[in-house]
Amino acid sequence: MDRIKILVVDDESRMRKLVHDFLAKQGYTVLEAENGEEAVDLFFEQKDIGLIILDVMMPKMDGWQVCREIRQYSQVPIIMLTAKSDERDELLGFELGVDEYISKPFSPKILVARAEAILRRSNAQTEECLEAGGIVMDKSAHSVKIDGNSVDLSVKEFELLEYFITNKGVALSREKILNNVWNYDYFGDARTIDTHVKKLRSKMGEKGDYIKTIWGMGYKFEVNA
Repeated sequence: MDRIKILVVDDESRMRKLVHDFLAKQGYTVLEAENGEEAVDLFFEQKDIGLIILDVMMPKMDGWQVCREIRQYSQVPIIMLTAKSDERDELLGFELGVDEYISKPFSPKILVARAEAILRRSNAQTEECLEAGGIVMDKSAHSVKIDGNSVDLSVKEFELLEYFITNKGVALSREKILNNVWNYDYFGDARTIDTHVKKLRSKMGEKGDYIKTIWGMGYKFEVNA
């Protein structure tokens, strides 16, 4: 199996080397760029980069410009690095299609963990069918079958179930679910998630028990043994 390529873009050579070394230890092929222009050229030259770790403040072309340029042609996962912790910057990043946002200074181990989580999620999303405990989701047909029986779900219920199955076994806060299923431009009440989960559980019958409530936090999707 080919190793996943990760492009690390930062004008600080020490930072690039640090991130490079940690990712390489995990078996990834790591490419480096020291400015935005080089990053864009390298991305379109390689064509098979699986993830971009992108610094905001760089010469020639900053991280926002790089993101805008790449998002015109690709939905490759992007982790944005910044020395700022300004909420406006963070919101701008999500509007531009940034998948994760990490403020400097950060732990390289945390960065690697976030990168691996995003890659797992993006790989799962490329699969047309998802299966878990007798539930089969066909994303291209937008259909769900539970133990062979068709279940009629709304668009949001379908997306919610897809997110749960993709993150099977992971404790998910209401905020995280809201951000990923309703997107970052939704600023409504997180209780809307509880309403949708209740409806989804009802339609899933006995399989609704797979969606566990984590009191005070959110939910976890676990298939009963």
